[in-house]
Amino acid sequence: MSDVSDPSRAEGPARIIAVVNQKGGVGKTTTTINLATALAAAGHRVLIVDLDPQGNASTGIGIAPSQRSAGTYALLLEEIGPEAAVLPTFVPDLGIIPAEVDLAGAEIELVTLDRREFRLREALHAPALAGYSHILIDCPPSLGLLTLNGLVAADAVLVPLQCEFFALEGLSQLMRTIERVRQALNPRLRVQGIVLTMYDRRNNLSDLVAADARGFFGTQVYETVIPRNIRVSEAPSHGKPVILYDHKSPGAQAYIRLAQELLRRERAFSETRR
Repeated sequence: MSDVSDPSRAEGPARIIAVVNQKGGVGKTTTTINLATALAAAGHRVLIVDLDPQGNASTGIGIAPSQRSAGTYALLLEEIGPEAAVLPTFVPDLGIIPAEVDLAGAEIELVTLDRREFRLREALHAPALAGYSHILIDCPPSLGLLTLNGLVAADAVLVPLQCEFFALEGLSQLMRTIERVRQALNPRLRVQGIVLTMYDRRNNLSDLVAADARGFFGTQVYETVIPRNIRVSEAPSHGKPVILYDHKSPGAQAYIRLAQELLRRERAFSETRR
C-alpha cells in the first residue's frame, strides 16, 4: 500500500472530510474506514470520527461496544476533550473517536444547547488533534443535527453514491443542503468528490447511473469506481477494513486507488489556492 504515499504533503492543520449521504446502505461507512486505512498505511496520521449512532465505523475497525465508554456523544456535550475521546486501532497511525450508545439521543439534547451546530468543529480544532493529517467524519444517514455538525466541522465533503435508480434524486437534495450550510455556517466547505459505489459491470443500470452522474456533476465524480465485491461485504463482520481482510481483492484495490486520487485532488486544490 506504499503506492498511496504523498511525500510532498506539507505539514499543517488536518484536512477534515465529512463522508455524507442521507441515504443508508450506500457504502458510506465502508468508504470511511477503508479510505482512512489506505491513507494511514501510506504514512499519514488519520483519525476517524464515528458520528453515526449505529456505530458501524467503530465496529468495522475492531472497536467493541465495551470499549466505547466515551466518544462522540461525550465530545459533543463537552463532557470530555478530544484527547480523552480518541482510541487507537490495530492499524498504525489510525485512531478513532467511537460512537457510544448514548449518541442516539444526541439529536434531541443538542437542540437546546448553545453553539449546537459548532460543537464538533470546536472539538476537532483543539491542539490535541494537531498531529493528524486527515480527519474523516462518518456521518449518519440523515440530514439532522449530527450531520450538520459534521458539515460545519469539515473542509470538504465526500459523497458515496450507490449505482442504483434513485441515487441521483437524493444526491440533488444533499447538494442543496451542502450549499445552504456553506452559505450560512461554513463558507470554506466544498464538495471534495462523489464516489460511485457498488458498481456492477454486469448491470446496465450501473453504467447508466455512472453516465448520468458524470454528465451532471462532471469532474466532481471520482474516476475511481468501487465495485460490488463480496470481500467488501464480508470484511466488517471480521472487524477489519477490506484492505486488510483481503488486500488483493478488487474492492481493496479500488479503495487504494481512491486514496491516491483523493491525495491528487487535495494537492491540486492546494496549488490553486497559492
